[in-house]
Amino acid sequence: MRPHVRRRTAAALAVLVTLVAGLAFAGCGRGLPAAAWASGCAPAWTAAWHAAQQAVPGDQLAGRTLRMVVRPQASGDPVRLRLSNRHGDGPLHLGAVALARAPGEVPRPVHTGGRPDVVLPPGAEVMTDPLPVPVDAGVLVTVSLFLTEVPETVSSHPVAMRTAWLSGAGDRTGTPGPVGFGTTLQSWPVLAGLEVHAPRPRGGLLVIGDSLVDGVGSTPDRDDRLTDQIAARFDPAAGDRGVTVLNAGLSRNRLLQDDPPGAGDAPLTRFDTDVTGVAGVRDVLLLAGTNDLAAGAGPDELIAGIQAFAQRARASGLRVFLTTIPPAAAGEHGTRATAAARDRVNAWLRADGPRYADGVVDAATALADPGDPRRLRPEYDSGDGLHPSAAGYRAVAAVTPVEELSGTPCTE
Repeated sequence: MRPHVRRRTAAALAVLVTLVAGLAFAGCGRGLPAAAWASGCAPAWTAAWHAAQQAVPGDQLAGRTLRMVVRPQASGDPVRLRLSNRHGDGPLHLGAVALARAPGEVPRPVHTGGRPDVVLPPGAEVMTDPLPVPVDAGVLVTVSLFLTEVPETVSSHPVAMRTAWLSGAGDRTGTPGPVGFGTTLQSWPVLAGLEVHAPRPRGGLLVIGDSLVDGVGSTPDRDDRLTDQIAARFDPAAGDRGVTVLNAGLSRNRLLQDDPPGAGDAPLTRFDTDVTGVAGVRDVLLLAGTNDLAAGAGPDELIAGIQAFAQRARASGLRVFLTTIPPAAAGEHGTRATAAARDRVNAWLRADGPRYADGVVDAATALADPGDPRRLRPEYDSGDGLHPSAAGYRAVAAVTPVEELSGTPCTE
């Protein structure tokens, strides 16, 4: 460990407590069998899109309409939205909510509790009433929110890698075109999820972690993050195994420490909301640790945190996959001390990770420059020495064992 003093947050202590409490799960083999989840093939609500939330300033949102675009990963009818004020420091009042399935389509009003408006107290989330329109996997959906009253701090996903628009003053949720939306954003405020009533149950793979999960380095508006690249490996023409790939990344996120203003809550802190609270999730993949090592965490400390996360996932009845930490040459991520700690963690993941997980994805080997394994391969480097390019994310998706994922629990 580095000599400087680091504060341990409640999240870091919880990691170690969970480790001690969960030692009985070490080496217990695979997670619960698919039969434990199977409940027939009746239609069921499933998450088709997810966005992890953290606290951000709510400046300049009040009195304006926010329009966001998301790509669902599952088909169904009807559809409903998860709206969040989880990190808000005051009430959030939405005067109107609307959804459109295609550019230029007239948005349909979305009600909550039978009303067109909704007030979310601080810390609250709400699911809207079902809207009877079909949503298709892979087809963009537009969601518009008229933000009547906004607290100083709001819940948002600040790095969307997808353009959103903000109008001038007034309610434009019913306007089909771009007129009046003069400001662009690269975030998803308030909108935390989209669920569809699917014709048959699906099995969700939720990928959780830092900016490498968030998709930094991928192409804005092209949906070529790691989660998109994993989803692209399923060919419906060859028989879709019923897997929905969901993204719970937060840029700058750490596994061992909460950082609400800058990097959001650690994965264990937000586990109930961003993992078990997401409908249909059966598998979880953890890609985290690079920010912990850059901040001075020791390899043994990080290994303990990875073990604790895996044990928490298995204790929740999920199958869990772990990922080696990719090489990096940027700032504190690229120092000799950080590289040595990363090598030690990765060696443990390759050798002992299968005792705790249902699979280990060797992202480090997939991305490393053969001539200098402590750097990203040039064609896989987005340009900052830390984040993969779209091609790099595709390389990691290619070594992800999609054939090992649970898939649909439907047994018919």
